[in-house]
Amino acid sequence: MAVIRLSNTSRNARLTALVTAIGANGLVRFYTGSMPASPDTAATGTLLGTLTASATFGTVSNGVMTANPIANDESADADGIVAWARISTSGGTGVIDVDVSNTAGSGIIKMNTTNIYAGGPLQISSFSLTEPA
Repeated sequence: MAVIRLSNTSRNARLTALVTAIGANGLVRFYTGSMPASPDTAATGTLLGTLTASATFGTVSNGVMTANPIANDESADADGIVAWARISTSGGTGVIDVDVSNTAGSGIIKMNTTNIYAGGPLQISSFSLTEPA
C-alpha cells in the first residue's frame, strides 16, 4: 500500500492553487444525479441553480480551504435534490466537483436543505475542503 503524507505548507499550496484557479466571481452550480468522472467531463444531471462567489473564492489555513460567504439565489432554476456541485471559473471552466449534503451530512458543501424547488431559495450553509495530511 502506498502512503503519502503532506506538510501543512504543501497542503496549503494545493488548496491555494484551487482558489487561484477558480479566480474572481467563481460559479457554484448545483446538480442532481451522479457526479461525472472529473470537472473536465460534461456535467450530468439537472442543473438546479447557480451561485456566484465573491472576488476571492476562499481562504486557506492549516490544510483547510473555507469558502468566503456566497450570496443566496432566491430563484432556483429547477426542482430536484442536490447531489453534487461543480465549482468553475466565472467563464464556466470546471475546476473541482464536490459532493453536497444537508447540514447533518458529510458533504463538502452543506445546505440547510438539498430539496430545491424552481423559483425557491438556493443557499450554502457551509463550504470547506480539507486537504488530507
